Amino acid sequence: MGNRINIAILAGGDSSEYFISLKSAEAIAGNLNKEKYNVYIVLIKGSEWTLTNDLNCGLIINKDDFSFNDNGQKVKFDIVFPAIHGTPGENGLVQGYFEMLKIPVIGSNVFSSSLTFNKYYCNTFLRHFNIVNIAKSLLVKKEQVYNVENIINHVGLPCFVKPDAGGSSFGISKVKETDKMDAAIEEAFKESDSVIIEQYIPGIEISCGFFKANDVNYPLPPAEIVSKNEFFDYQAKYDSDYNEEIIPARITDEQIKNCREITGKLYDVLNCSGIVRMDYILKDGEYWFLEANTIPGMTNESIVPKMIRKAGMTFSEVADMLIEEKLK
Repeated sequence: MGNRINIAILAGGDSSEYFISLKSAEAIAGNLNKEKYNVYIVLIKGSEWTLTNDLNCGLIINKDDFSFNDNGQKVKFDIVFPAIHGTPGENGLVQGYFEMLKIPVIGSNVFSSSLTFNKYYCNTFLRHFNIVNIAKSLLVKKEQVYNVENIINHVGLPCFVKPDAGGSSFGISKVKETDKMDAAIEEAFKESDSVIIEQYIPGIEISCGFFKANDVNYPLPPAEIVSKNEFFDYQAKYDSDYNEEIIPARITDEQIKNCREITGKLYDVLNCSGIVRMDYILKDGEYWFLEANTIPGMTNESIVPKMIRKAGMTFSEVADMLIEEKLK
């Protein structure tokens, strides 16, 4: 073991993205330098927290101090790398737990994670800064009586109905007709207790990865997302037969520069840390904000690792930078 750093990669979680999280965690583990790190994957499912590594598979994590017992030896972790998309990894819950234990976590803190996870509140917060265009939207909560006509008067048709708190593209519908609204809202409620209904902005979908290490900004090459489905839904996001990710995006150099600058400003205003992916619609040369992903997918097919490779870096190098910064 020597002086290697003990790193826990968190996988699983309690959302529909459980299996994508497992893939992300395995990809991160596979890309970390084993000469520098002892890498452990911790599977979180509800209150069951267990190790899934071959040698320690099934060992239970002691949540009092986030340690485990290996043949009578207490093993503690130096740093945590969350790879849980959705709750409790992306919404600030695990970040709060580790902040209390004073264990460094790669990625955004409690406030930033919680704010970006709630799309409606994140949009409302960002409107004050005039960094990027924000589409009109409304929030509907479970048990709340809503009026379809009022919704459509505000956001227009077509519009998007999305779970307000959710990582991936589960539960999203594009509504074109008034009589489809109720079913779309019901579908979104399966993923979240509140639903955001958002004005549809036609244009090119652009995604930009970004991280900061040692006070240096690293904006990654923006990707253009061409979905073969009507929009970039779950199937299009995770099945390459249904999407094309063009990196760098087929937009002007000025638009690429603009995208990276906007992403850097949003990253700072939202107090992000670690690797974040910001999604936009580019319409008539103007960017419209879609969402911030503080724990983007990290499988080898995911957009951010592709951006990292396109930038001439390896994920291993990027991880080293982020880990070193947190352990300074």
